[in-house]
Amino acid sequence: MNETSLSSPAGNRTFRLLFAAMVAMILALPAVAMQFSGEVNWGPGDFLVAGGLLALLGLGIDGVLRWRTTRLLRAATIGLTLLAFLLIWAELAVGIFD
Repeated sequence: MNETSLSSPAGNRTFRLLFAAMVAMILALPAVAMQFSGEVNWGPGDFLVAGGLLALLGLGIDGVLRWRTTRLLRAATIGLTLLAFLLIWAELAVGIFD
């Protein structure tokens, strides 16, 4: 593997920086929307929960990229991680399991 692959320390650092930037942009969307619309009403707790969930997602994906060796196993594990994240996010947003 070359030195910028995701399994190298430099690749992990790049992934973390990109993921942190994406989290900041995702959390900025409702903050900006609240300035223009009364329909979006997030409190500080909402931002904390969303930030925590996104941080856990990033840690999960980073762990998969570090410890899974084959591409198929990485893809499957990342897919399951994303599915779990989306199900939790949807449940907290609208209560799909009620």
